[in-house]
Amino acid sequence: QLQLVESGGGLVQPGGSLRLSCVASGFTLDYYAIGWFRQAPGKEREGVSCIGSRGASTNYADFVKGRFTISTDNVKNTVFLQMNSLKSDDTGVYYCAAARTAFCGLGFMDYDYWGQGTQVTVSS
Repeated sequence: QLQLVESGGGLVQPGGSLRLSCVASGFTLDYYAIGWFRQAPGKEREGVSCIGSRGASTNYADFVKGRFTISTDNVKNTVFLQMNSLKSDDTGVYYCAAARTAFCGLGFMDYDYWGQGTQVTVSS
C-alpha cells in the first residue's frame, strides 16, 4: 500500500526555519517524483516545490525561491523541505504528493498520491 506521511510542522516566528519530512512507504522514490504543496485557510492549494525521481530535477514556486530547499534521501525513502526565512504568508497545511514520473511539476492535478498534511504556522 502506497503511503506518504509528513512531519516537521509547527509554530515558528517570522524569520525562523523548519524542516518538513515526507516518508514514503510501499514504493520507491527511484521511480516517483515528489511535490510539496500548501493550502492556507480560504485559499486554493498551491505548489511549493518538487523533485523528480532520483533527484532528476527540482522546481520551486517563485515565492519560495532562495528560501526553501528540497532534497531527497533515497536510502530512507524520504523527501525533505528545508524552509528558511519564513514569513506569515507561508502559514498553511503542507502536503507531499507522489507522481510516477521522472520530472516534476507544480500542478497538483499531476499527482496521484497524497499525505495527510502537516500544519505550519508562522506567527510572532
